[in-house]
Amino acid sequence: MNPTITIVIAVAAVLAAIAIMGWTGYALLKHALDTRQKQMLLQMKIDEHRETLRTVTPIRLQAYERMALFLERISPSSLVLRCYQPGMDLRLLQGVMTKNIRDEWEHNLSQQVYISPEAWTHIREAKEEMIGLVNSSAAVLEANADPTTLAANVFASVAKTGGPAGEALDFLKAEVRELYA
Repeated sequence: MNPTITIVIAVAAVLAAIAIMGWTGYALLKHALDTRQKQMLLQMKIDEHRETLRTVTPIRLQAYERMALFLERISPSSLVLRCYQPGMDLRLLQGVMTKNIRDEWEHNLSQQVYISPEAWTHIREAKEEMIGLVNSSAAVLEANADPTTLAANVFASVAKTGGPAGEALDFLKAEVRELYA
């Protein structure tokens, strides 16, 4: 074979080997850099998640505390003591009690962002049941009945059922224990 062709073939083989080694080195380096970049991004996400938890956890616990307070405030004993004023008539007491429940609810609406949908459902149902309980307890009474009779009817209904606020509060407590224990 012609020496020039042999040299050209040898040079082509060397260049091909260099190209293959260069491409392999590039691929290995790119893979290593990509892996390192993914690890750094993952660590940044982990650090960001930790920081978010450090910030959000106290806020979420505060939301659970506020909703527990809401449930305590709409419980019959607290509600009647807070709303009843001497000289009220039955309908006025009924109106003040239901307005108080709704006002407490509106004051705490933003807390739904921080608690679970299930907990929020229990709390909303407790609110609705408590309003219904006040209204149904008033509906069976004559308009001129003593307002303390309304309070007695509400207490009697809660004594039978255990009360909507109590059930929701039990759910909240269990959820907090599960989330943060």
